[in-house]
Amino acid sequence: MDWAGFIVAFIAFFVTHSVPVRPPVRPYLVQKLGAAGFGAAYSLLSLGVLTWLIVAARNAPFVPLWDWSSWQVHLALTLMLIACLLAAMAIARPNPFSFGGARNDTFDPQKPGVIRLTRHPLLLALAVWSVAHVLTNGDLAHVILFGTFAAFSLLGGRLVDRRRKREIGAKWHRLWRDVQTQPLRRAIAFGELWRLVAGIALYLLLLLGHGPVIGISPLQSL
Repeated sequence: MDWAGFIVAFIAFFVTHSVPVRPPVRPYLVQKLGAAGFGAAYSLLSLGVLTWLIVAARNAPFVPLWDWSSWQVHLALTLMLIACLLAAMAIARPNPFSFGGARNDTFDPQKPGVIRLTRHPLLLALAVWSVAHVLTNGDLAHVILFGTFAAFSLLGGRLVDRRRKREIGAKWHRLWRDVQTQPLRRAIAFGELWRLVAGIALYLLLLLGHGPVIGISPLQSL
């Protein structure tokens, strides 16, 4: 085992997550593949490179940074539940403030859902997921990997804010003021309780599938 494979995978990850989405590359690909085709191809590419990077981190030299303790697993499991709920509350919903929003023209600031808590719920879910995996691994390769994901997620929100403010203009500030005036209880609308159920189902699926897919079951450490 050496660091070369991990470094190459890391470079590939950042190249594939930066080049395809920048002008003029993205407009060209969207023209050739269509918006749906580009989205599907980019998602598959991202998933493939992410899998490669995680495998490369597992195969890198093991350099422990701190001792393992059972409390780390319990905290990580709690954080993963929060990440799954955030993701379920955010996916495929209008969100003019962040990336990947669906039907943004239908966004109603009077019914903001999870956006009442954060403009970037998917990025926050990724950050929470990353911190959970930093806690439970504790070796150099995985701390670099998941620590970078966490930093990217937290800093990415600021970059998205700048871009969306530029694209939307004064309407961005108006929408966000309207969202902030809503009571916190509207972060979970009654008609969206199914999203909470979906988040719990996702959590259980990841929990049970972690062992067969990744090779390590978090339940074995309890």
